[in-house]
Amino acid sequence: MKLYLGVDGGGSGCRAAVADAAGRVLGRGEGGSANIWSDFASARASILAAAGAALAAAGGGALADLHAVLGLAGANVPEAAARLAAELPFAATRIETDAFVSLKGAIADGDGVVAAIGTGTVYGVQRGGTVRMIGGWGFLLGDQGSGAWIGRRLLEEALLAHDGLVGESPLLLAVVREAGGPAGLLAIGQRARPADFAAYGQRVHVASLDGDPGAEAIVAEAERHVAGAVDALLVEGPVPVCFLGGLGAVFAARLADRYAGLVRAPEGNALDGALRLARALP
Repeated sequence: MKLYLGVDGGGSGCRAAVADAAGRVLGRGEGGSANIWSDFASARASILAAAGAALAAAGGGALADLHAVLGLAGANVPEAAARLAAELPFAATRIETDAFVSLKGAIADGDGVVAAIGTGTVYGVQRGGTVRMIGGWGFLLGDQGSGAWIGRRLLEEALLAHDGLVGESPLLLAVVREAGGPAGLLAIGQRARPADFAAYGQRVHVASLDGDPGAEAIVAEAERHVAGAVDALLVEGPVPVCFLGGLGAVFAARLADRYAGLVRAPEGNALDGALRLARALP
């Protein structure tokens, strides 16, 4: 029996599913962070761990027999994608960005915009079968509005508040206090990875709901970045908009009025998109 593997890998984790030719999922697995640009070795290990777990749950077999499509953070860097494809053991391998497989899972072959907002951010639009992707450039130079970006902004604003350059808030004060002072916060920032910053980002969203002014200012700034990207993809005319990822629901709610009548629930998730593409492999 021919088996297909779909993988969805981002900065916070990696998920895999094995399906048969009819699309019936036989097994699922999970792994760690899988951004092939920011940490290639860890990403490769996470992908293989998730794929192996999914195959075992499906009843076992060899990775070399799987026809695989992987949607991965960092795959928009061609060198990283090509290197990974050469090092994977699958019978057939196609590597796409995590946003591309998310788009295919969310809207299949229809027209629409996808905003994938989690540890990172990336966006795509499909019109008449043609796909255009923007963003997804990684935490160092991109990912504006993402969980990691929000978390880094929290630490930045906390230091500015400590210096009296922006207004204080309970969250900003707490972050500095918990770190043992500004030097401790600097040490945290030096060793933190995107997923670590994203954990701070979660605190920002919770605090913003409680009315913390520092948190709300950061979330509002993130919202402007997200809206700017979505607006850019809607410039040719309105199409449905799907918000995906761990923070997708947050921004769907915040931007509901701006995109009134356009926001739609996705048809499926990134794994559905990866498996759909995998089943089309020769």
